[in-house]
Amino acid sequence: MASLVLLLLFLLVMICVGVWGSRRTSTLNDFFLGGRSMGAWMSAFAYGTTYFSAVVFIGFAGKQGWGFGFDALYIGVGNAILGAMLAWIFLARRTRRMTQNLDTMTMPEFLEARYDSDHIKMIAAVLIFIFLLPYSASVFKGLGHLFETTFNISFDFALIILVAITGIYLVLGGYFAVAMTDFIQGFIMLAGAIGMLIVMIVKAGGFPEAFQVAATNFELHVEPAARPSALTIASLVFMTSFGTWGMPQMVQKFYAVKNEDVIKKATVITTLFALVIGVCAYGTGILSHVFFDLNTVPKMPNGSINYDMIIPTLLSTQLPELLLAVIMLLILSASMSTLASMILVSSSSITIDLYKGYLKKDVSEKNSVLMMRVLSAIFIIGSYLISKMQIGFIVTLMSLSWGVLSGGFMAPYILGIYSKKITKAGAYAGLYTGVATAIILTMTMGAANSPLAASIAMVLPFIVTPVVSMFTPKIDPALIEKAFK
Repeated sequence: MASLVLLLLFLLVMICVGVWGSRRTSTLNDFFLGGRSMGAWMSAFAYGTTYFSAVVFIGFAGKQGWGFGFDALYIGVGNAILGAMLAWIFLARRTRRMTQNLDTMTMPEFLEARYDSDHIKMIAAVLIFIFLLPYSASVFKGLGHLFETTFNISFDFALIILVAITGIYLVLGGYFAVAMTDFIQGFIMLAGAIGMLIVMIVKAGGFPEAFQVAATNFELHVEPAARPSALTIASLVFMTSFGTWGMPQMVQKFYAVKNEDVIKKATVITTLFALVIGVCAYGTGILSHVFFDLNTVPKMPNGSINYDMIIPTLLSTQLPELLLAVIMLLILSASMSTLASMILVSSSSITIDLYKGYLKKDVSEKNSVLMMRVLSAIFIIGSYLISKMQIGFIVTLMSLSWGVLSGGFMAPYILGIYSKKITKAGAYAGLYTGVATAIILTMTMGAANSPLAASIAMVLPFIVTPVVSMFTPKIDPALIEKAFK
């Protein structure tokens, strides 16, 4: 009963925030970027809560905690240092400054303006709309499993609830609502993650014993041949950390920063947030070796381990009801924030980049905002339908999306804000190389190697883009001067 009461209260607050945000949203800039008025705490929590979703707490923490043992902690620490701290240090200031110089709001708009291209915006927008769908579907899938296990709510009904609530507060309030809910959800995530790990350690016998037993049981539960290689661990750290540097929904947070003065403070807050969430999530996954053995660990119908159900089962059987309710809000908070950001970016790819960019450039602000709201609803429904198909594992779905989008955008975006020598042809070459590499390698190398496939797709364009730029026509110097002023 306590769980349902807290859940209903939480969802009511989210709806109220949506109504509040709707009163502050009148232009496309308001709906997508909150009028570029976000302070340090809002910006930091928006980045952190978008970074971590049900995919981390359910798919990654369960799979890597069980299969990697204590090596899984490298992922959490890597996310904090590379994915959060260094991203803010190297990208935030330059991104905000250049997008303002070029008067752009989205990743496709930026690529079009930076490289003086008539078609790269269309290509980028289509990629965003298509490949954010499986990513958001993976979030819905993870949440559905958790609700099914914890509240005995059917998977389908749980998804319908999540779709409805996320849609209501996002469609109403846009980025203002997203940023405010991120701020609220961020504190819930911190409290829940810390409480979750502490209770698991206490129930396992205290800090020294808990981790000693987990280490010993890992040796018994996972055969040496099945343990990850250093390359697998490194590729997963790389994919989940460096991969965020090219994800449109993450880069959007830099566009919305109020001014450059808040960036240093936001960097510290985001790093600490990511460190706490990452260590607590993977630490809990590692402790699954204390509470499960090879006979009791959740299984698939074919007898293989059901990694997606390890954490939901662990939480529902080991935590007291009140703390379980808080953890549920933690995971719900993380996922709703991630979903909202992806939905905003995806709907913007159609409204701002395709419709307003190509089909009807003189569309009014009122109609643009209305279209964003309608497309946000359509995107949520599409994600719901994909999640119902139960395609593959959560980690594989996420790896494909990260590989395609980060692989395609990262080199043109990052090299574009640092180097004046990157050409339009170089940007196209990097985009095509990243996308093609991610799709081909993910399909041919299999689910187990999907992080490695995504990592290769991110790295290769950094070689191709500057090489092609060396032998192709340069960008107009006037445009370069405007972008880098």
